[in-house]
Order: sequence, then C-alpha cells, then structure tokens
Amino acid sequence: MLEDLHIASIVVSTIRNAPVLMFAALAGLFAERSGVVDIGLEGKILASAFVSAGVAYATQNPWWGVAAAVAVSAAIAMVQAFVSITQKGNQLVAGIAINIAMSGLTFVLAQFFFQQGGRTPDLGDARFSEIVLPGTAALENIPFVGWLYGHVIGGHSVLVYLAFILLPLVHWVVFHSRFGLRLRACGENPHAADAAGVSVAKTRYLAMFTAGVLCSFSGSYLAIVQSGFFLRDMSAGAGYLALTALVFGNWRPLHTVLGCLMFALFQAVQIQLEGVDLPVVGRIPGALIQMIPYVVTVVVLAGLMAKSVAPKALGTPFVKSR
Repeated sequence: MLEDLHIASIVVSTIRNAPVLMFAALAGLFAERSGVVDIGLEGKILASAFVSAGVAYATQNPWWGVAAAVAVSAAIAMVQAFVSITQKGNQLVAGIAINIAMSGLTFVLAQFFFQQGGRTPDLGDARFSEIVLPGTAALENIPFVGWLYGHVIGGHSVLVYLAFILLPLVHWVVFHSRFGLRLRACGENPHAADAAGVSVAKTRYLAMFTAGVLCSFSGSYLAIVQSGFFLRDMSAGAGYLALTALVFGNWRPLHTVLGCLMFALFQAVQIQLEGVDLPVVGRIPGALIQMIPYVVTVVVLAGLMAKSVAPKALGTPFVKSR
C-alpha cells in the first residue's frame, strides 16, 4: 500500500516542513516589497519560538503562546523598522544584529527561567493537535483515497492550514489591493510614490509590522507544533532559506511558496535518507545528508540570483525630496 512507501512519508513530511519557511518567506515578501531588506527573519523566528514555547508551557494553552509570539515578533519588527526607516540605518547590519542578539538572548532567558540547558520543558498537551477531517475513518481503508484525505489533506495542525490559506490572501493583498499597490510603489520608486501622496515611511512601517506578525507564526509552528519545546538556534537557518525562496520566487507569493515547498521536500528527503543503504554508494554519512538543504540553497542562489529582479529600491533608505 502507498502508506508503506517512502514516497508517502516524503509527501506528508514536505507538507509539515513547509509552513516554517512559508510564514517567514511571506513575511520577508512584505518587508522587501516595501523596500526594506529583512535579514532579521532568523532572529524573529527564534524569538517567536522561545516566547511561544515558554508562554504555552506556563499557561498550558498553545493559543496564548502564539499570541505572545505575535506581540514579541511585531515589537522586534518595529525596532528594526525604526532603525531602518526612521533612522535610515544600514538594513543589513540591523537585521544581522537582531539575529545575533536573539540567538544569545533566547538561550540565556531559557536557561534563566527553566534551567534545562537553554531549552524549555516539553509542552505535552500544550501543543496544537492534529485536525481529523470528517469521514476520515470511513475512507481510511480505501487505497490512495484514504491516505490522500486523511494524511495529505487532513491530519495537520491549524497552523499548517493557515500557512496555505495565506497564499491566496497574500497574493490578493500584494497585487489587487490599495495597500499592495502602495507597497509595490514604495519598493520600486519611493520618490514617485511620495509625489503621488503616499507616505513611504508609513507604508514601510505597516509592511514591517505585517512581516513581524507573519514571522511569529513561523517560530510558533517550529516550537509548538513541530518540536514541542524550544532549543537553542532551533531555526537552523530557516530565515535564510526563506530569503532564498524569495529570490527563487522573484518576490512573488506563489513562486516563493513553491520555493519553500522545494526546500521542504529536500528536508523530507534528507530525513528519509538517514540510515538507508543506497545502491552503489551505500549508506551516506549523516553529516553529508544534513548538508542537502544548504547545498540546494547555494545552487539556487548561484543559478537564479542573476535572473531574479528585486524591487528597485530594496535596501535604499528613503530621503524625502525638498
């Protein structure tokens, strides 16, 4: 049966791995479409993961964990926006500073509050449960259909469904709403947008706030759904992979999500390959297998960077004409 094949596990794992990257990539999409480079995705993911795990454990309620993560990630995004937009600081330096600060601060706070080597306790029941769709039991024994309905379409947490629901919503906002028009104008030609009466600073602040909220879901999913606890640097480069997916997707929602699914697929394949004897080559060392997503990242960047067209004002502070 299909359930016994590795391909079935890879498909399900891909769907469950993708939301971490999808939330972060869509967050970066808003920030960078407005003209602000968001290198700080990694730091916001880590902060959200720690806060969501800590609050969910303390309250035994995952929803409170998500709410706390939203507040913290949005606050960090506003600090980043203040440095990058109001103070016109170097956006790359600001993002890297956030990443470094959150990598150390989350570990120190986790150790201070929980004394478990820089991690939080297991959440247990304070995690989001998998949603079982109506009729799953009736279709369970039907080949392929039961697996498709019960494990591919169903059997996921609420945050997985939120990640995929956000795709058409983000596409509509960016390309068919007034805010999206202003967002793209600020990222392409902020002086023209300013001349048309659009507040570039306000639009970029709103974009960064939206990015902070979306990025919080990435950290929450990582801690509350996937792992069930917070561990130091558990994001493992997810923020940078999300930025690579943005380049792959040419700063478009659908193509960006396809890039996230591609990386999630390679992560799923990586898990399946561990401890497996392959024809000719035999068993591949675990360290080499773990390199797969990052090697793919380098290949994607090398092959697509020259062909991708970033927003023209990306990374350029806006100075209002007198």
